[in-house]
Amino acid sequence: MDEIRGGNTGDGTDGDGIRATAAGTAPVPLSVLDLVTVGQGRTATQALRTGVEIAKLTESRGFHRYWVAEHHSMPGVASSSPAVILAHIAAHTDRIRLGSGGVMLPNHAPLVIAEQFGTLEAMAPGRVDLGLGRAPGTDGATAAALRRSDRLNEGADDFPQQLGELIRFLDDDFPDGHPYARIHAVPGPVQATADGGVQSAHRPPVWLLGSSGFSARLAGTLGLPFAFAHHFSAQNTIPALDLYRQSFRPSAVLDAPYALIGVSALAADDEREARRQVLTGALSMVRLRTGRPGLIPSPEEAAAYDFSPMEREFVDGWLSNVIHGTPDEVRTGLDDLAKRTGADELMITANAHGGDARLRSYELIADAYGLPNEG
Repeated sequence: MDEIRGGNTGDGTDGDGIRATAAGTAPVPLSVLDLVTVGQGRTATQALRTGVEIAKLTESRGFHRYWVAEHHSMPGVASSSPAVILAHIAAHTDRIRLGSGGVMLPNHAPLVIAEQFGTLEAMAPGRVDLGLGRAPGTDGATAAALRRSDRLNEGADDFPQQLGELIRFLDDDFPDGHPYARIHAVPGPVQATADGGVQSAHRPPVWLLGSSGFSARLAGTLGLPFAFAHHFSAQNTIPALDLYRQSFRPSAVLDAPYALIGVSALAADDEREARRQVLTGALSMVRLRTGRPGLIPSPEEAAAYDFSPMEREFVDGWLSNVIHGTPDEVRTGLDDLAKRTGADELMITANAHGGDARLRSYELIADAYGLPNEG
């Protein structure tokens, strides 16, 4: 197996493109995870347009990153192709970092991902992140269709090797004698070595994503930044972050750990409206977990739904991990979470039926922290 290294993330400075500075009175930098959700009565086109609006709004309000996550075979989530979406967002933004939260590497050939994100880096120089996960981002049958194989465990088990290969392609430094030594990811560093070639010094920094301990330990060992899915695996957050920090070894990428966590949070003008909005996401999760994935239900349908006792128990547990309410209540919840976990960055996902509610939530959170308003 190839040696796995952190790689060069830019101009040689520690943490280039990774570490961020908090804006306003926020305890840590704030970022966005957009699932590009599609509500009942809405189209994927409308969801993608909302994604552009969210990216433009949060860029103007001082949020640091806008990430999208790879999902498949889920009618209510239109983010099956992160690189395509990010190219679209890049055309409508200027400063906010753009990335995957994440690309599910076992679904793809590493060379393809190196080419896609090299292309994105050429489109938006110095502001592209490559977040990688080892889960399929879907059910087993869909994963088998994606990978053209039903041996799914092999893909997950091969993740460290795939990661090492991807980083070699990004850095264009397979050793002499390696079968891939004469293969180059383009756009990429090889263009700087061609006669008369000039190439950006930057390449996307690699992040590892996870909802358990595997990627936490691997990210720490390699000295890479780590993103944890607190929004759907809250019980594992602190153990995973502890494992990441304990395993961390300084690298060419980072001299100290850097961890962000995904947070489900939604602010509204009053507590009742916030509850009404987040219930739509909770009902959507009930249906997903019981094998009935669909579009995000409307607030009216969610309010009228007759939850069974088991479903109600699930919803109560799910919503206990969703920070929601007035802007002051959400700010307090985010402050408490940052303090409790020691996260270096909070990546907020606002799940609701309509785009207006999500846009309003990010605006209210920005106002609550006194973030700049350059819109």
